[in-house]
Amino acid sequence: MQKEVQFEDLGFRPYKAIWDYQETLLKKNTDIKLASRLSGIDTTPDQVPTISHLLFVEHTPVYTLGKSGDEKNVLISEAEREKRGIDYFHINRGGDITFHGPGQLVGYPIMDLEKFKPDLGWYLRSLEDVIILTMAEYGLKGERSPGETGVWLDPFVKGKERKICAMGIKCSRWITMHGFAFNVNTDLDYFGFIVPCGIENKQVTTMQKELGREIPFEEVKQKVKNNFEKVFSCQLTG
Repeated sequence: MQKEVQFEDLGFRPYKAIWDYQETLLKKNTDIKLASRLSGIDTTPDQVPTISHLLFVEHTPVYTLGKSGDEKNVLISEAEREKRGIDYFHINRGGDITFHGPGQLVGYPIMDLEKFKPDLGWYLRSLEDVIILTMAEYGLKGERSPGETGVWLDPFVKGKERKICAMGIKCSRWITMHGFAFNVNTDLDYFGFIVPCGIENKQVTTMQKELGREIPFEEVKQKVKNNFEKVFSCQLTG
């Protein structure tokens, strides 16, 4: 029997509101798990009534720095950032600095991994597989770069490494939040004001740049949804 994951497309939204929404969903699920544990009733993970979610959103321009990130990787001053209308948040996910903005598909799975597989390495590789499968439908070879999360093109060709999808997560009681940022038609100029993911001397790219044309955004969303269902053996509802 396929597991259900509630899907929501939140459209074009500022970062903080969606961060707060993720925190609300995570807390609901962790509270359910805690209550189940304190009840003393012996239950299997599938009997605990947590709800997994997948949120899609396209953010207004924002830089986010992970909990262990280095602020030196932000190369733009606060005054210049404000002038350009770019928000900034130091947040509680793993990873370093990244950019979210128009033309980028951001996915936030709030998943109860105990209902799937309680293994963070497996979870991150699975998210990467979703993007790799989607890229393959456009004739692009997405790959992993050893020791670095996310999806790349030519990760083993020195000087040509290009990151197309960044990832960073938080996990509490095996409930995840945060997720992936897939550059579809993103304006790459924004990445010039940071050291993306804290990785120097490597490029960032987009589907649009690689294919030489603007990619239908709704089409990419549907392909990512289909591949998410395939990789996680789940059914998206809602």
